[in-house]
Formats: sequence, structure tokens, C-alpha cells
Amino acid sequence: MSSVPPSRVASPTPNGFFVPYPKPFLHPNVSRLRSFTPRGTPTPSTGSPVHPMSVLSPSPSHFSEISRTSSPAAGLKGLLNGHEREVFRWSSLRSAGSHLYNQRPAKASNVLGTPVMGAPMVWTVNGFICVGTDKGRVFVFDFKQTLKCICGNDSSASTVGPVSAVALSNDHTFVASGHTTGYIQLFDLKNPQTAARTVTPVTLTAVTSGRQEGHLPGSRIINISFVAGRHTAVVSADEHGLSFYHSLGKVLFVEASDTIRIFGNYHGEDAPEVSIPSHPADPMSQQNALDNLSFRRRRRPRNTVLAMSTLPLGPVPHPTDAYQIVALLTPTKLVVVGLKPTPKTWLKLMRDEEQPLFGAEFRRRGCLAWFPSVENSPTEKVVNTKNAKNGKQPRRPPTHPVLSYSWGSHVYLLRISEQKTKQAVSNSRTGKISEVEVGTLVFEEAGKWMMDDAVLAIQWLNVNQLAIFTASTLSVYDVRGMKMVEVVQFESSSLVSPSLSSTGNGSISYSESVRDVAHSIRAYKGKLFLLGRQELFVGTLLTWADRILSFVEQGDFLSAIELTRTYYTGEAPGNRNGLPEDPDERQTIIGDKIHDLMVASSRYAFSEDRMTDGTHASLDGRGVDRTSLFEELVSTCARACIALDDFDFLFEELFQQYEDAGIHRMFLHQLEPFVLDGSIPLVPPRITQRLVALHDEDGRPDLAERIIWHIDPSCLDINQAINLCRTHQLWDALVYVYTRALRDYVSPIVEFLGLIRSIQQDHTPTDTVIKNAYKIYSYLATVLCGQIYPSQEPLEADEALFAKRDAYAFIFCGHSTIWPAEGGSLVLTSQEESGAESTYPYARFLLRFDAESFLHCLDLAFEDAYLNESSHGMNRLMIVTILLDILSSGDLPPSDATFINIFIARNVPKYIQFIQVGPSVLHNILTALATEPDVETREDRQLAAEYLLSAYTPHDGDQLLQLFEDAGFYRILRSWYRHERHWGPLLTAFLHDPELRPSEIFSGFEEAIASSARDNKKQVPSDVIDVLRTSLPELLQADVLATASLIDKHAPQLHETALGCPTLSDNRDQFIYLNQLVHGSEHDQYSPTPKSPSLISSRLHHRFIRLQCHFAPTDVIDVLKRVQDGIDWPTVLSICEEAGAYDAVIWAVNHRGQPREALSKAEAFEKQLTLDLARTLASSAPGAVDSVHECLNHLQTIGRRGTSICMEHSSLSSPADVPLEDIWYQLLSSQIHTVQILSGCCSTGKGSDAGLENEVLSTLRAIVQETFASLVSVSSTQAVSFPRLFKRLVDPTIHSGATGTPYTEFRAILTGMLESYRTDGDMLIISKHLIDRDVFDSVELYAKEKMRGWTPSRSVCSSCGRTLLASHGDVENVQIRLSRTGTIYHLRCLTSSL
Repeated sequence: MSSVPPSRVASPTPNGFFVPYPKPFLHPNVSRLRSFTPRGTPTPSTGSPVHPMSVLSPSPSHFSEISRTSSPAAGLKGLLNGHEREVFRWSSLRSAGSHLYNQRPAKASNVLGTPVMGAPMVWTVNGFICVGTDKGRVFVFDFKQTLKCICGNDSSASTVGPVSAVALSNDHTFVASGHTTGYIQLFDLKNPQTAARTVTPVTLTAVTSGRQEGHLPGSRIINISFVAGRHTAVVSADEHGLSFYHSLGKVLFVEASDTIRIFGNYHGEDAPEVSIPSHPADPMSQQNALDNLSFRRRRRPRNTVLAMSTLPLGPVPHPTDAYQIVALLTPTKLVVVGLKPTPKTWLKLMRDEEQPLFGAEFRRRGCLAWFPSVENSPTEKVVNTKNAKNGKQPRRPPTHPVLSYSWGSHVYLLRISEQKTKQAVSNSRTGKISEVEVGTLVFEEAGKWMMDDAVLAIQWLNVNQLAIFTASTLSVYDVRGMKMVEVVQFESSSLVSPSLSSTGNGSISYSESVRDVAHSIRAYKGKLFLLGRQELFVGTLLTWADRILSFVEQGDFLSAIELTRTYYTGEAPGNRNGLPEDPDERQTIIGDKIHDLMVASSRYAFSEDRMTDGTHASLDGRGVDRTSLFEELVSTCARACIALDDFDFLFEELFQQYEDAGIHRMFLHQLEPFVLDGSIPLVPPRITQRLVALHDEDGRPDLAERIIWHIDPSCLDINQAINLCRTHQLWDALVYVYTRALRDYVSPIVEFLGLIRSIQQDHTPTDTVIKNAYKIYSYLATVLCGQIYPSQEPLEADEALFAKRDAYAFIFCGHSTIWPAEGGSLVLTSQEESGAESTYPYARFLLRFDAESFLHCLDLAFEDAYLNESSHGMNRLMIVTILLDILSSGDLPPSDATFINIFIARNVPKYIQFIQVGPSVLHNILTALATEPDVETREDRQLAAEYLLSAYTPHDGDQLLQLFEDAGFYRILRSWYRHERHWGPLLTAFLHDPELRPSEIFSGFEEAIASSARDNKKQVPSDVIDVLRTSLPELLQADVLATASLIDKHAPQLHETALGCPTLSDNRDQFIYLNQLVHGSEHDQYSPTPKSPSLISSRLHHRFIRLQCHFAPTDVIDVLKRVQDGIDWPTVLSICEEAGAYDAVIWAVNHRGQPREALSKAEAFEKQLTLDLARTLASSAPGAVDSVHECLNHLQTIGRRGTSICMEHSSLSSPADVPLEDIWYQLLSSQIHTVQILSGCCSTGKGSDAGLENEVLSTLRAIVQETFASLVSVSSTQAVSFPRLFKRLVDPTIHSGATGTPYTEFRAILTGMLESYRTDGDMLIISKHLIDRDVFDSVELYAKEKMRGWTPSRSVCSSCGRTLLASHGDVENVQIRLSRTGTIYHLRCLTSSL
């Protein structure tokens, strides 16, 4: 059975009726002819989505089958992570390392007489590879790893100590070495055994006397560098923060060394003022570089020089070369000094205050690196085109030198240039003034970023890329794009640290020393050189060509193709060295590579040699399945061809190879996802034919249909597609072939009409056939709106015009027609082959099958501007005229005729300028809508009538009103009556409408009655009152409270009538009604205006009080307070007394100013209740317990009310008006009398239930105790004397008539009171002790906990400087060690430092 509900519309034919079939096209809530009209959606065939489905590409291959080398393939998921792909290619300098790491032990060298050269400490790479050792020697290698020489000898090495810094001159002829003892040596590589110059450390005495400057003995040289292109000029810096410029020249063959201190101060010496002279430089550039300068003079500890370097000479001359610039970096500032023409400080840049200065990794970590001036890249603008016409290449300006430096994890770029300014200079001899050009260095900030950890070293790979080393990573940063392009894992502890030997004397910690690796990292010509503890390494940053070639060399062609494709599309991760920035140029270079790789991979995959090579062998001898190889070859080449937008190789060469090998099915299966997701819309027809036949042969016509309507129509084999769709009933695909491939928009209608006709002839069709038949309406809805079926994408304007013209001409043709026009057959609609054809057979046929669905399609089509023009051969008026002609024939069932009337009634007002219909026709339509008896379509017919009445005014309104009332069109009636201001009938229309909720009814009544009152001088008309009177039963049935508020506001004279209605025959309903009048809210929920006080008669008040005493006696006093001005008090007291509301009677008498009379009433009530209670206790009738409890409740209420009266008058300011002692005596005496009487009854044994008697006596005594307690609270008043009152109460003459001894009851009452007070006091004392003990224990525990353990001095790790706990979730995962001094560490940091 179908899950779709059956149609409610059955249409007859000339030969019979259609059987009611399921309607999958429309749901009643979706039809535009209904009162709720969301947009419908056509239903595709089974297994076919409405929109082109999004099919994922095949999963990426994680290995290439061309070679046995693992590599990522499709999608390059593996290449996205720097840790999973090769970024640098590292090689070991084994030949050079053999001289440094494979030396004999010292004892063996002494025996054999070979010198001990020592272990490597530092090195530099610049033309030669120079390695300094801990034995004071410097090994010099060329780049073929040939040992050129060893600088130094045994005698000098023992004096100068280990090498701690080394430098090579610009022309690669001199080597300078700095040593841990403070010595500096200069070697000529032509005579390396003996130092050409030696700078010895100076004593502190010589320094203080002013005779010499230099490094002190034992000061480890940490940096040394040649100045510009000179051989004998070097600058050096030591670990104590001193830096010197050494000019090691000769005068008359005698050494004439000159040493100038350029930075730092000796221990105990004030730091000199370091300032920057004012220069007429570019103010904006200068300001950008010097934002954080500080010029305050203060005493500081000695600064450590973290890094120092001179500006090297570049391949292109630059004006800054003449200044011989030196950059020095300390933990607090960057200083740039120019040595020429005279030593001068050009820049002092202070460290940012917001940078973290805590932690050794950040405070003592800093490095810098220069990149000299080079020729600009071809992408930069040229400045000289003078020789361009002569055929010479225009000269490009050189780049400005750039200094990269870091503090902690922050990295900065500083660009340096020269600015020429003219200054007036006076000649001292002649007095003439002349203008001289003076150069000024300009510093401009070029970039800033932050790393994840402290930076250990910085080296320039090229003009655009920096290599940045941290403790665990090696990153490549693109300074032009200001982004990180590569990040790989790096272990800094594997490199040599020159300061490791200094950890023994405590001058530096091990954790700091192990990261002092800047001297072990050098860059030269784009390569990185690393000085490891076991060997030397050189690394090359792989370019795009290197990566592709790496895959090709391994035989992994698929990964090579995929990687090349990502470079072509710009999706490749990592650097793009070697590729132009311009996308067009880049694609031109890479495009040919992709094609060559695809050709090579396909030839290799299908080569005979590969079929017999080792890739098919396995250990068990069974061979290896290479199916995935050929599958991934297709998908990889397909993605590449999509990127290139060239499919000749894929469909010609590659498919032919698969077909020749007999595995073309594999090719087709891999090609299909690209067709389905739209990546490859155009496929040659011969391949499309094979692809469709593939699924047909496999028995999957749904997959074949999916292929047909996802592929471009020009690629289809039309005959194959049509035959396949007809055979397997693939209607969506059949429509697609007709409309998109043949541009035939009528044949689908003919096919669907034939299917509907077969349903008419076969009375037991399947659900699938019915659903397919209903697709004609989906097709019409899309085509008549100018859309493609079934995707609903818009057609091109000309194509849409052509489709609509053909579809309208065929559907609304007045007679049967032949289709196709040439060689076609007559399209019939009658059930019998020889049956007569009616006029407009096709429109009539569609109406008979399902009028609602067909008219829904037309309603959508009416919104199209195509029907605005009569020149198109069809317009809205013509369609309406045809529908009226079909309707007038009388062969449609009433339900179909109703939908036609609804359609016309709703569209005439919408398109009134296009649909001109006579008034008589509109009147007939309006009458037909009102006289149709179908209750199910009443709301739809009413909405259509409303539409029609907005554009048409009938002439016989009274007759139509009667029709509308009979039809139940109450919404129209309300609009009509409101417009005509007929308020009485309007109320009736509100009341009789079954669709309205009670809230809507009362809101409508409120609005209508208020409007009628405004029209009648603010008085409700009598006819409205009459309607209200007759409507009371229905209103009360809907909502009693709302009715009460409505009547009280507009017609209070109807209250008696309302209470007399059968609906309110129950006393509880009357109580609810009257309670709403008395206690109703200030704002009625259905009225926007505040409610005025209710004006009801005293008789109704008395009635309500009687009902209140019955249903809610506890609230009687509140009611009396509210209605006290509109009642007769004697009557009310009588009512309350009869109903047993004693509390209310006592309150009322006291409220009227008669407290003693009120207490007398209380005494009388108590006596009556005492007698009733005594009789009940004496009897054994059923229900006696309930009667006892009821009497006790009354006595308690009376006692509390009497106590409140006495308390009220005792608190008044003038108690003389009422004798307080008398009223207290009156109250207590009556209560004690009650206790005495019942005590006597119980003691005589007249009752059989001792437990009940005890309960009665305890309750009554509690009442007396409560009264006495209240009396005690006011006994301080002079008007009340407790002793005198007590004496009166126990006077035996007064109680002579009572049974029992009054002293007995007093003793019991007073003993109970005292016991109660004593218990309360004991509880207060116990509570105080408990609270005191808990507070003391808590404070003591807090003090003990506070004194436990050691308090840390800060909330950050003292080693790494980071927060101890990054988040609350790390509490269980982080281990912390705290010392008694207050120093706190991460356990991992403490372990690593040890």
C-alpha cells in the first residue's frame, strides 16, 4: 500500500470515472488553491534527486602502486603537514667530519706523536667552511670537503685556549678567531700556522690608567666579525657586554694596532650616555624605527651582548656600505653603530615593555642576522629605462639591507637606507659658505611577528625567506608575504654549544647553555649548515621542482601528478621557491609538466616491462592485486585534466589504453563521480554510451538515469537513452533527454498523457505508475515557469520562450492533434480507441485526472510575465475563457468545478488588468462557491470568495448574505456587517463561527459592543443588548469568567438573567460567576481598556456571601472588606451565622466598633460549640471524630479572632475608650469555662475514646496558653494588670456554677506555658553552643591549613617563565616542584635544566 493519502477528487470521463488514486504531487496544505499556500516541489523518480547530487571524489590513495615507495596521493593530505613530508633535504659532510669527529684519544696521540686538534666548538660558512675547536685550532675546508689548512700551532693554542668565535673575511683570505681567554687571532690562509695578528687581553690596571682598551683576561669572546672588505679590521664582543673595534694594521712593518671601545663598560664604571645625533632624515621613517627609545641616564648592571654582526658586502654596491655598520643586541636594546667616517651611534632601540622579561629563555635569548643589498627581482619596478631603446637591459635599483633580530619569541625586521641632505658649511679660512651633501642613515620597521617559543637562531636563506630556529622547530618565514611557509621538527640539543664548558663554574646554567646554538647554525647561498655533536650537516630547502622530482625518482608518478596539480591551482602547501608570482606565468610553466607526467605514468602503468617487474611479486608467491593502481591513475589524471581544462589525454589516450587492456569498466567507474559532481560535464558520446550501458548491463537503471540527467545533453546517444528510459520507466531522464537534447517540450507531455490513459484503461495500477503519472504536473510547473526539469534551474530567455509557446499551444489546443508534426500519430485522450474526443481534450483530460494539481500549475504560471503579451499566442484571459468553456460543458464533477471556480475567483483580482470577465460570470462563480455543499473545502471557497469580493461588488447583497450564512462564510459576513455597521448580526456572526476560539469570540464581542456604543452616544443599543441576552447560554458555555466580565462592563442589568441560565444552575458555577464580579482583575484579558468597579446589587452581594461561606469560608472576611459599602450588615451577619462563619461574624461586629459585643458573640459561639462538642463526645455515632475536629477548628478560629481583637485594642493610643482588662477577662473566662466544662465531661467517663478526649483537652488548653502568651506581651500596659486579672479569673465566686476546681486547670495551663518557655530557652542555649563550636573548629582548621607548606613567590615557572597552569583542565596533568625558598618550577623544566 502507498503511504500517500488518497485523492479527494475523482473526475469522470465520457466513458466512466477515474478511480481515486494517491496524489504524490500535491498535499492539500501545499496547493496554491488552498487557504495555506507554500510553494510545492516536483517529485523526481525513484533514486533520482531533484537537484544534481553532490558526489564525493574517490578517497585519496595513501600509496602509489607504480612504485613500492609510500607517498601521499590524491588530496595531498600527507603533504599538508610539514612533519610528514620532506621540506629540507639533509646531507652529512662525512669527509670533513672525519677530520673533526674521528680523532684518536689524547693518550694515543701522545704515544703516536700526532697532534690533538680538539672537538668542534663554532664554525662559519662563507666561501670556506671554517671550524674552531676546543684546542684553539681552526679547520678550513672547501665545499668539496677538502681540508685546505689548519690555522694555529701547539704553542699558540695552549696560550689562547678554545675557540669561541670564528669569522672569514669577505674575500675568503683571512680567518679571525676569538677565544675563551679573551685572545683574538688573525690568520692569513697563505700562512695559517702562525697568526698574522694577535690581540691580547688587557689588564684592568691598564684600562683604568687610560693606556689601553680591550677585553679583560678570561673574557670569553662570543662574537667576532670582519668589517666590510678589510682584512685587518674586526669587531668583537665578549660575554661581559664589551664590544671593541680592532684596526690591526702595520706602520713601517711594525704592528700598529688600534682598539676602540664601541659598546659596554667595565665593571664599576658608569655607562656612558648613548644618544643619537639629530639628522635631517625622513621624519616618518625615523619615527617608525625609534618609537621606543629611552634617553634617561641611569646606572645599570653590565649588559650582556646577545649577538653582534657587521653589515656584509653584497653583490651589488649600496650607499650604506661606506658606513661600516655594526649591529649589537643586548637583553634590553638594539644598538647600530657606524664606524666610518667616524665611530658613531646611529640607533638605539629599546625593547618593548610588554615583552616578557622573566625566564631565561626569553630574557637572555636574542639573535640577529644581516641580509646585504642585492639586485631587485624582475617583478620590481625599474628606475632607469634610458637604455631600453638601445636594446640594453634597464638597470634595476638594489634592495636595501635588512636586519632581522629577535628578543625572546618576537622577531623584527629593520630596513636601512641612506638619505642625502644638503647642509651649509662655512670655510674657516675663506669664510665662504657652500652646500655639501651629507648622508643620513634612515631606519624603517619592515615587519614584526611572534613565534611559539624563544628564538635560538636566525639565518637568511634568500632575500625573501628567513630560517628561524627554536628549541623544537625549524621554521621558514616569507618576509614578503609575512607568513610562515614551512615548519618542521628540530632538536636543538643535537647541536654544539660553545658555552657548555662554562657551566662548570656556574657562570651559565646548563638549560641556557644547551640552547646556545647560534654559532652552530650558518646559511650560505640558500643552504643551511649545522654543526652537530657527532657530524656536520648541510640542508637544502626543497623547491617545487625538487619535490616533484623526488616522487618521480621513486617511481611515484601519481603523487608527482597530484603535487604538480596543486602547484598549478595554487593549493600546494609550503614554499614556492622557483615559481613566478604571476598565476598565468606559473600555470604556463607547470602545465606542460603535468601533461608529461600523465603520459609517462600511463605508459609505465601499461608497459610490458612493468607487468613482469617486481611490483607484482609477493612473499607467498601469489602475486599482488594492482587494481587500485589503475583506479587511482584515472582519478588522478581526471583531477589534473580538470585543473588544466584539457581532457584530450583523458578521453583519447588514457581511455584507449584501458580499452585495449580490457579494463575499460574500471575507467568508467572512476570517471563517474567526476561526471556526477559536475567537474567533467562534457564527455565524448562513445564514452557516455559505454557508461550508460555499463549500468544497464549491471541491472541498475537508476544509476544510468543519474548519469543521463547529470551529463551534458550533447554527449548523449539519444536513441540509447530514450529506449533505456522507456524500458525502465525512467521518466525524469526521459524528460531530460527530450527537453535538453532534442529541445522538444511537447513529447514529455504526450508520454505522460499516454501513461495517464493507460491508468484509465487499467483499473489496478501500481503506486509507482501513479506517482510517475503525477510527474506531468511537476513538469508543467517547471516548464511553464521557464525552468529546467527536474533541477528547476532557469532556462535561457530564448529557450524559455520557445518551451512555453509549445507547451501552451499543445495543452490548450481545441482539438486532438498529431505529434510529432512530421511522421507522428494522433494523440488521443478517450478511454476507447474509437471514442469521441471533446473540445480542449488535453486540458480537459488533465482536469479530470486531478483538477487541483493542474490548476496549481496554472496558478504558478500566471505569475510569469510571458502571459502579459497577447502576441505570444496565449494569455491569462484566454486560459480563463477556456476553463469557463470546459466548466460550462457540465461533464466535470462538482469537486473539479469547485476548484475551477476557486482558481478564477483568486486570479481575477490579482490580474484584473489582464482578465476582463463579465459581472454575470463573476456572480455565477460567487454563487457557486457559496452553494457548494462540500464542508471540507469551505475555508478554501470562503478565501476565494473574499478575493473575488475585493474586485467585484454584487448587486443583490441581501440574497448573497443569506447564501453566505447558509454556507458558513462567517468571515465574509463579519466584514460585511462591520462595514455596514450592523452590530447585532455582527455579534451573531462571531458567536456562530465554529473556527473561532473563545478568546477570538470575546475579543470580537468587546470590539463590536464598544463600536456600537460609540455610534449610540456611548450607550449600548437595545438590539445589541437583546443579542447579548439571547447569546448568554452560548457565551457562558464558552467561558464563564469572560462572560461575567463582558456583561458587567457593558450590560450589568443582565446579571440576574445570566445567573438564571441553565448553564449556571450549579451553585459552584454561580459562585465562579459572582467571584469574577467581586474579585475580577483590573484589566480584562479581552478588553484593552481598564475595568471599572463592578456595580452589582446588594442582593447579588448577599447571594455571593452565602456561596462564599459555603465554598470558601476562610475568605469571607476578605469579601466583607471588599463589599462592605454595598451590603446590609444585619442580613450579612445573619447569613454568616447561619452558615457557621463565626470568625466573620466576630470580625464584622468588631469592625462596626463594638468589641465587647464581638467578644460576647464569641462567648456565645463558644458555649454553643462546647455543648455540641460535649454531646458528640458523649455519643458514639459514626462520623463523630470529624464533628469533633470541626468543632475544635471553630473554637481555635474564634479564640484567635478574639485574641486579635484584644491585641488590636491594646495597641491603640487611647485605650480608655475600651476597658482592656474587661475584654481580656471576658475572652479568657469564656475559654477557661469551655475547658472546665469539657474537662468535667471527660473526667466523668462519659466518653469511650480516651485518646480523642485527650486531644480535645490539649487543643483547648493550647488555645488558652496562646491567649495568655498574647496577654503577657501587652501586660506592661498600665491599663492591664496581670495579677488583678489573674485574681478575677480564679475567684471561686465567679465560677461557683462551674464543675471542677479552676485551680486545677490554671495549674495545667501555666505549667504548660512554663515548660514551653523552658524548652525554647534550652534549644537556644544548645544552638549557641553548637554554632560556637563549629565556628571555632572552622577557624582553627583554616589557620592550620594556612600555615602548612611553602608559599610560592610567583604564579609562573621560574625556569620557562610560563604560567603554571594554562587552564583548569591541566590540574591533574601538570607536575610542579616548590622549594622552601619560594621558587616554583614545572617538573619538566627542572629536569631539563639538570
